[in-house]
Amino acid sequence: MQLSAKLGPDQRLEALEAMSGQVLDVLVVGGGVVGAGSALDAATRGLSVGIVEAHDWASGTSSRSSKLIHGGLRYLEMLDFRLVREALKERGLLLDRLAPHLVHPVPFLYPLTGHVWERAYAGSGVALYDGMSVSSGHGRGLPAHRHLTRRHALRIAPSLRKDSLVGAIQYYDAQVDDARFVATLVRTAASYGAHAANRARVVAFLREGERVVGAVVRDELSGKEYRIRAAQVINATGVWTDDVQEMVGERGKFHVRASKGVHLVVPRDRIQSESGIILRTEKSVLFIIPWGRHWIIGTTDTDWTLDKENPAATAADIDYVLAHVNKVLNTPLSREDVEGVYAGLRPLLAGESEQTSKLSREHVVAHVVPGLVVVAGGKYTTYRVMAEDAVNAAVHGLDQRVPASCTDNVPLLGASGYAAQWNSRARLANSSGLHVAWIEHLLRRYGTMASELVDLVQQNPDLAQPLEGAGEYLRAEVVYAATYEGALDLEDVLTRRTRICFETFDRGVRAARPAAELLASALGWDKEHTEAQIAGYEARIAAERAAQEQPSDEEAMAAAAAATRAAE
Repeated sequence: MQLSAKLGPDQRLEALEAMSGQVLDVLVVGGGVVGAGSALDAATRGLSVGIVEAHDWASGTSSRSSKLIHGGLRYLEMLDFRLVREALKERGLLLDRLAPHLVHPVPFLYPLTGHVWERAYAGSGVALYDGMSVSSGHGRGLPAHRHLTRRHALRIAPSLRKDSLVGAIQYYDAQVDDARFVATLVRTAASYGAHAANRARVVAFLREGERVVGAVVRDELSGKEYRIRAAQVINATGVWTDDVQEMVGERGKFHVRASKGVHLVVPRDRIQSESGIILRTEKSVLFIIPWGRHWIIGTTDTDWTLDKENPAATAADIDYVLAHVNKVLNTPLSREDVEGVYAGLRPLLAGESEQTSKLSREHVVAHVVPGLVVVAGGKYTTYRVMAEDAVNAAVHGLDQRVPASCTDNVPLLGASGYAAQWNSRARLANSSGLHVAWIEHLLRRYGTMASELVDLVQQNPDLAQPLEGAGEYLRAEVVYAATYEGALDLEDVLTRRTRICFETFDRGVRAARPAAELLASALGWDKEHTEAQIAGYEARIAAERAAQEQPSDEEAMAAAAAATRAAE
C-alpha cells in the first residue's frame, strides 16, 4: 500500500526549494484536475515532476462542476460516440479501481413526456449507453437501465407532478466531490515523488532562444520568487490557457472560451425522491443530483467574458434554474429554499458556433513552442486521458526513454484496501470511540486515509466533535485539511476541503470563527491574522450575495466589487 503524502505548509516550502534546486523533467502549471492528473502521470513514469498552482488546488473550474463522472448522454445524442465511449471507460476505471472511495454510483430518472416514439428513442439511447459501458470492460457493477411506468416513477420520485411525465427511464451514472478528488490526486502524485506547491504563481517563463526551459514562480504567501528549470513545461490552466500562452507571446493554434455554469443547492427534504432526475431544457439538460443531505440543481450554460477569478451568479441565473426545475415539481422551490449557489467556468475549445453549448468538449494537446505543451478543452471525467496525452507530448521533447502511462492501474490514495476497511467500519468505530455514522462519513471522503483522522481524534478528543455551524463535518477535518491536504486559509477549508460554503443557509459564516481558530492552531496564525481570515471570508460571502441580486453579469460583478470594497 502507498504511504500517505502530507501536503502541510512545511512540505509546500520544501517542494518550492526542491523544484528550484534541480532541472525537472516536467513542470506542470495549473492545479486543477488535468494538471494534477498530469503530475501523477509523469511521476508514475519515473520522471522528476513539479506542479504549481497560483491559488488553491481545484480553486477554478475543478471545484465548481456538476460533481458528475459520466459519459454524457447528450453527447451520445450528438453522435459523438468516441467521446462517450472514452468517458464511460474512465467512469468504470474510477468506480472499480482508481477511486472507489471518492466516486460513487448515482441513479437518475429520465421522465418521458411524449408518446411511444420518445420511449423508443430515449430507451435505445440509454441502452446504447449501458452497452458501451459494459463493452469498455469496466463499470459492470452498475445496474442496467430500466423502463418505468408513470406510477412506478412517481413512487420513486413523489415530488414530480403527475402531468410532467407519462413514464420514465432510470439509469445509473456516478458522482464525485470534485475538489476533494483533485486534492487527493495531488497528494497521490506527491506520494510518487512529485513536488507540489499551491499559492505559487507563474509570473514569467524562462527562455533560451525560442525554447521554454522553465518558469519564474512567485510564492504568493512570502513574495519570494523561484526560478524553476524544466526540460518540458505543461500548461494545464483551463480557462486561463490563453492568458498563460500570452506570457510566451504565443496564443497558439486554438483558443479556449469560457462558459458559465451555475448550480443551486437545496435541502434534501425540499424534493422527495430516491433518485436523481435529468430534465431536458431548450438549450441542454438540467440535473437534480442527490448530494448527501442536499440536492444540487444545475446547470446554466452562458458565454463569459469577464473576470475569470470569481465568476458571479446572477438573479437571472438563479431564476432560470428555479423556473426549469419548478416545471416538474408538485411544490415549487423559491429563493428562500436555496442554501447555496456556486458558479464555475467550463473551458471550451472555441469553434464557429456562438452558442457555448455547441462548443467542443473534446480536448487538444499541442507543442505551441519548443519546451511548452498546452492541454485544453475536455471534461472532468476524461481528465486521466487528457493528462496522459499531455505527458506523451512532453515525453517527445525529452532525450530519454520513458515508460508508457500506467495511471489506469494506479489507485489514488485511500483506494487500496477501501472495501475491506468499509466492511470493518463497525470495528473501527468501536476502537476509535466515534459513532459508526461518522466512520462511514470519513471513509466516503478519505477512504483508508480515514485512519489518519482517527489518529488526530485520539491525540485530541476535542476534534471528535462536530464543527460548530456545520454539523455535517468533524472538527478534525479542519485540522486535517491544513496539515495533510494543503489548505492554507479559511476559504480553502470552507469552500473546497469541505463544501460548507454552499451546504448551509448562512454560507458557512457561523462556522468561520470556529474553523479559523482550529486553523490558527494548526498553521501558527496570530490573533490579527485569524480575525483577518474571518473578515475576509465574510466579505466574500457578502459579495456573492450582492451579486446574486443583480440581473446581469456586468451588474453582478460590479455589485460584488462594491460589497468587497465596503468590507475593507
